[in-house]
This record gives sequence, C-alpha cells and structure tokens, in this order.
Amino acid sequence: MASNYMTPGVYIEEKNAFPNSAVAVETAIPAFIGYTDVAVRNGKSLVGQPIRVNSFTEYVELFGGRFNPRFVIADPDKNVKEDSFVIDGAERVIRFKDNNIFYLFNSMRLFYANGGGPCYIVSVGTYGDKPDGFEINAADFTGSAEAPGPLDALLNEPEPTLIVIPDAIALGEECYTSIYTLVLAHCQKTQSRFGIFDLVKQTPADQTDAVVSSFRDKIGINALNYGAAYYPWLRATVAQADEVSYTNLDAGIDLETLLPEPAAKDVVTRYKAKEAPSDNDNRNYHLSLKATSLTYVHILEEIRNKINELPPSGAMAGIYTMVDNTRGVWKAPANVSLSMVNAPTYTVSHDAQEKLNVDVMAGKSINVIRPFPGVGTLVWGGRTLDGNSQDWRYINVRRTLIMLEQSIKLAARAYVFEPNDSGTWITVRSMLTNFLTNLWKQGALAGAAPEQAFDVQIGLGSTMTPNDILDGKMLISVKVAIVRPAEFIIITFQQQMQQS
Repeated sequence: MASNYMTPGVYIEEKNAFPNSAVAVETAIPAFIGYTDVAVRNGKSLVGQPIRVNSFTEYVELFGGRFNPRFVIADPDKNVKEDSFVIDGAERVIRFKDNNIFYLFNSMRLFYANGGGPCYIVSVGTYGDKPDGFEINAADFTGSAEAPGPLDALLNEPEPTLIVIPDAIALGEECYTSIYTLVLAHCQKTQSRFGIFDLVKQTPADQTDAVVSSFRDKIGINALNYGAAYYPWLRATVAQADEVSYTNLDAGIDLETLLPEPAAKDVVTRYKAKEAPSDNDNRNYHLSLKATSLTYVHILEEIRNKINELPPSGAMAGIYTMVDNTRGVWKAPANVSLSMVNAPTYTVSHDAQEKLNVDVMAGKSINVIRPFPGVGTLVWGGRTLDGNSQDWRYINVRRTLIMLEQSIKLAARAYVFEPNDSGTWITVRSMLTNFLTNLWKQGALAGAAPEQAFDVQIGLGSTMTPNDILDGKMLISVKVAIVRPAEFIIITFQQQMQQS
C-alpha cells in the first residue's frame, strides 16, 4: 500500500489490470550516405549529421538537386570493348569526365519511385560549390581518428534499419574492403541494421565471373548475414530528356567541328559571337541545336542513357520499404517488379544465375535482377551474403529476427529494476506471448498453432538459477519458427494407367 491512512474517509486506488504491450519496431528506415548538392538548414551545415526526411520534396529542400555531370567524346579503344555510336560515319564513345560521377540523388529518385518513405540522409560532402566535380574519397565514408565517419554518427540514431551507400561504388572495387566491410561490422555491432550493397558496373569488356569473384574475394567472411548484394546495374528512366543539354559536354568539345549539319554549325557560330550570353540565349541555343541537328539529339540521348545507368541499391531500398509496408518484413523482398527501370544493364541467364545464387565455397550469394518477357524487370533473389547458413540464408529471416529482437528489447526495458519474482515473470511472459501470437496471426511465424510457432520461457528452474537472481539477472528464452521463402518450387509429373 502506497500511503498510510490517518484521516477517516474514502480513498480510491487504481491498479493496472493489463501488462505492457510489445510493439513491432519500424523495419524499413534506410540511412543513405553520400554526396549532396547542399546540406544546410537555417544557415547551419548538415554535413556529417544524420537527418530524417519524410519525402523527396523534403530531401530536395535540405540537400538540393542533382549534379550536372560533364562528358567527353572520344574514339573507341580498339583493345577494349565499349558501347559506341556513330557521328558523321565515325564510331565514337561517350564517357564520364573524371571526378564527375555521383549517384545519391538519382538513387533517391529510384528509392521513392519504388515505394520509399521516411529515411535518413548523411551528407559526406557537397558538390553544389564544385561544378567541375571532385574526386570521391573513401575516408569521407570511413572517417578517421580525428574525424568520425557517417557510420559513427548513425550509432546515436536508433531508428535506421538499412544502410545504403550508392556513391561508394564509384570508387570501384576499393569500396568492398574499405567501406562495405565496415558497414557489415556496423550492422553486427548495432544488431538492428542490414546493408544493401552494389557490385561494380559491368562493362562490355568484363566477364561476369570476374566481377563476382572480385566482390566475393574482397568482402571477407565477417558478419555476412547482415548484408545482401544485388547485380547487375539498372537502366533507369529517372533522368528526363529536358535535364540534358550542351552544358553536359566537356568545355573542350567544339560543337562547330563535331556536328556535321551546316545549319547546326551556323547556330554554333552565331552563339560564339555573343560576348555575354543571357539565360534566354543559352536556352534558345540548346533548342536551336535540337531543331537543326539530329546528331546533337543523339549525343544528348547517349548522355541521358549514361546518367540513367545506376547501381541497384537505391531501388532495392524502396522495394524493401514497399514489401515491409504491404506484406510485412517476413516476406522476402523478391519476385517484385522495379519501377522506373527499363532493364538491367546486363542480362543474366537462368544457367548463369546458378553460380551467383549459390556459392559452394563461402556462401556469398549475389541476388540477380532479371528481365522476364511480358512481366518486366524482377528482383530474382532473396539471399543474404551468408548463403550457406541454414540460420541466416534468407534476407527476410535475418530482418525478421532483427525486428523481433529490437521490439522485445524495447518492451523489456520497462521491467528493468522491477522485482525479479514470479509476478514479474508472469507479466513479461504474457506480454511476449501476446506479441508473438499477433505476429503468428499475421503470418510471420510458421505453425498450425501458436505453440508450434514460438515458445517463451522465463522463471526460476526454467531459465534462471538462484545465483542468477542474486546477480540481478532476469533471463528470458524466446524460440521462434520464422517463415522461409519457397525458393525452389518443384512440380513432379508422372503418367498413370487409364482408370476407365
């Protein structure tokens, strides 16, 4: 009794009749790390700070727009197979100018196009004040002893559940050992996050086996169940035709020499004669070139295609979010079509996927994105990088366990310093049983009845000894049967004798 009653009268006491309830935590809150146009709010820099945004509009408001990359046009290298196109009868190739590749903005477009929602942004630098671009530095993602990196900043944010770093792949294979391994270690340390990784872009001269083998060799063997890799890159449609113009060409390219059409040459000559072209002059110059030169239009289309070749991690973060919101985290994020994607940059056949999906050596499965006639571009894989583990082979199993662990951890926090006796044990067991029963009803757990789907044990002689109680330990044992995807559906046909 809380009070000693000394004065005659009527007193009312209210007692709780029901235990606290456990609530499932959010499962699809990505943290995107990369370079942004700006990073400022109310005049204060946001670089290096995890900032929550709820929409693409809010992202643009805080972090600005796209980077305007420059391209060079050159003769193809005869010793290297490249995608080429024809200008005035001669084969030419178009390449990104050095230090002009940034993927975060367009990856955010793909994220929201594929079902994305609230997320965190950690800007590691800005390109708005560097129109000529700059060299991407691995230290911007990893940090140092003097300057903690973005992953360290995310340790103070409990909400993010996915880590996505699309800009890191611009470093090439270096990002596997310097960045991806740190992400896996970060996810294992927090026990609440999962990494979505890209492989380097495959060029026409590359062999799939070489690209995949390099990734598997350099990603290591630690914490593999906390990440998944996707391949190949995507031909997206996020960059529109009106976003590309002559400003995307390197300043050293002379259109008067490059374009074969006489009318286009005249347009360029008249434009060069202007001492200080206005914005209206620049716009008219672009429109005039489009009207007079089919070659110019083809060049712009080649540029747009290059810009739209994107790593798949941004789109996959959107797929994770969409599947979690519509089906649940226990549904594998696979056999789902991608929006604003025309096709993968490379087509993987049924036979070729065998070596990617199943790695007999170390289990480092690579999830393939494949086109199917009449269906579209589908995510055709749902494995973690720990593909040989019976426990953690599937993405949905790993992420469902993360959700259960974090939800129960938060719910149990209310009972810290409560009496470690049978009354508390019964209350905690009832709370967890109700929570898991609701998940079983939603289809997250496998079993014909709740007792087949999970088991919760707590109490003296069950999970605790008298010494545990003296040490202040309340030990809870939770066993769950998580649903696993039907990855291989095998239908057997056999003829039978005529019956009548």
